[in-house]
Amino acid sequence: MPRPISKVAADWWDYTTLDAQLLADAAKLTERDLVQLARPGFTVHLYDTLEELFTAEALEYVESWRQSTPDNPAGICGPIGPTEQLPLVARIVNSLGLNLGKLDAHFWGMDEWVQDGKAVPPTHPLSFVKADRDLCFDRIKPELKMPEKNQHFPIGDLEAYSRSYDGIRCVVMQGGQGDVKHWAFNDPPRRTGKYANEPMPVAEYRKLKTRLTDLHPLTVIQNARTNGAGNIPAVPTQAHTVGPAETWKAERVSIWHPGYHDNPFGIRLTALMISKRLPDTSVPMSLLADHPNVHFHYWRKNIGKVETGFGT
Repeated sequence: MPRPISKVAADWWDYTTLDAQLLADAAKLTERDLVQLARPGFTVHLYDTLEELFTAEALEYVESWRQSTPDNPAGICGPIGPTEQLPLVARIVNSLGLNLGKLDAHFWGMDEWVQDGKAVPPTHPLSFVKADRDLCFDRIKPELKMPEKNQHFPIGDLEAYSRSYDGIRCVVMQGGQGDVKHWAFNDPPRRTGKYANEPMPVAEYRKLKTRLTDLHPLTVIQNARTNGAGNIPAVPTQAHTVGPAETWKAERVSIWHPGYHDNPFGIRLTALMISKRLPDTSVPMSLLADHPNVHFHYWRKNIGKVETGFGT
């Protein structure tokens, strides 16, 4: 039987093209069920407060940087979305007196918007480079700052950005989960050409490196909602994104679910697919089923329930 047509965008693959039984199974999961999805290589964490969740996320930056030495430099790849951890990172670094330059610590931004074929400049209001600097790096004391050469962003030479993962330990790659079930801007592929009837094979998607990519309409709509007051025309439709090729060079992949980037259904679906080893490129996050060390972090309050109806 052919896969369903997307209920969101007929020319794209996405989670609405999955088997109906899998979607129904995800919707039924309780909080207890989510915890029990853990297995070797897939760990589930619950936090009672948002403050605890974002502090734990911030500490991953610090713990990664503390492992770095000039002889064995190390770092973390971090997202824009969530962003609440970033000011906390700067506060912790300043409080500890952690000299990031002396440690030769590194940071990778994971993506950036593209307009007219070029990454947007740091002056652009939606620039991820701007967000990382404004919310974190510019708040660190001058004597503790990370050198700019140790901050890697996918804005210019994408091959050089990709190669940097070979010479520097990426201790953790963090991420959020968008409505389309991506990490970074690893969105589902278009439903066209040789992918008209079946989505791109997992093995093929896994080979994708840092690249220019088209964004699924769900991603554009979500970012307009979260960062643009709903102004969809103001949001770019392309981006540079870290790829699975670099993700698999990270020692740990750490996904943070405050519960308001994706929804109660989405944060269940990807956990189920990862736990049961059901990778499918219509749900890019599910490819992490094959990564050896994945952690999902949930704010307990926003796990919620998957219910349909008015007032639910």
